[in-house]
Amino acid sequence: MEFPAELKYTKEHEWVKVIDGQTALVGITEFAQSELGDIVFIEVETVDEELEADEIFGTIEAVKTVSDLFLPVSAKILEFNESLGDEPEKVNADPYGEGWIVKIEIQDLADLDGLLDSEAYKQEIGQ
Repeated sequence: MEFPAELKYTKEHEWVKVIDGQTALVGITEFAQSELGDIVFIEVETVDEELEADEIFGTIEAVKTVSDLFLPVSAKILEFNESLGDEPEKVNADPYGEGWIVKIEIQDLADLDGLLDSEAYKQEIGQ
């Protein structure tokens, strides 16, 4: 199982990757997608909204369950990964790449300091 060192993680199994200044991508971890199983639908209706850290920004549906998606940091939701509309299984196949879920604009980069690094996340999930 992969835990890329350049990402920050939450205890709710989301990751965040800063890509440029205060712009970042958010997705779910490889561990989370393996626990959910085959992902069949992702819904994000918060594009253009400003949300606080830990607020629900969408839902992810697998064959047997539906789970909320929690925003790792306070941010504005800039974009939903539209390719997941037709191919939600990208989250299973490539959770840290093509399976990203939303692009955000982080309100305060210092919020990242409150997230887990890869080693702390591994410990959190017992790896």
